[in-house]
Amino acid sequence: MADRRGDDEQLLAALRDALGEPTAPPEFLAAGKGAYTWRTIDAELAELTYDSAQESLAAAGRRASDASGRTLTFTSAHLTIELAATEDAILGQIIPMQPGLVEVQPGPEKGAETQADAMGCFTVQPVPAGPFRIRCRTPEGVIAATEWLTL
Repeated sequence: MADRRGDDEQLLAALRDALGEPTAPPEFLAAGKGAYTWRTIDAELAELTYDSAQESLAAAGRRASDASGRTLTFTSAHLTIELAATEDAILGQIIPMQPGLVEVQPGPEKGAETQADAMGCFTVQPVPAGPFRIRCRTPEGVIAATEWLTL
């Protein structure tokens, strides 16, 4: 019996080592994170088609503009994503109006998710501090992701 108990202890030690903290080289971790970004390869790219900041810059020489916020429109083949950014939130809408899952992606890691209501409206709070993109998935399986932006 003593031999068997020793074998069990060795097996348990080997399992503890195998299930412990991963020790992968940094370049393997970076490659894994890079591969993870390919999970959205099926998403349509929603290109920036309107940015109120560009309009404000063009009009700055002619009239004063109020800085109440920034509006952006991103358009793909099947969806339009409209965003209105304020200091503390981003208000958005999926067009055509429909519910959907909205993810704020700050980088290769999975971001925060929120639901768009039946009218396609959603809120992102707080406003991301660095570069991000918005990824929308409709119940029909249409996926669109905005270009990367910083507010």
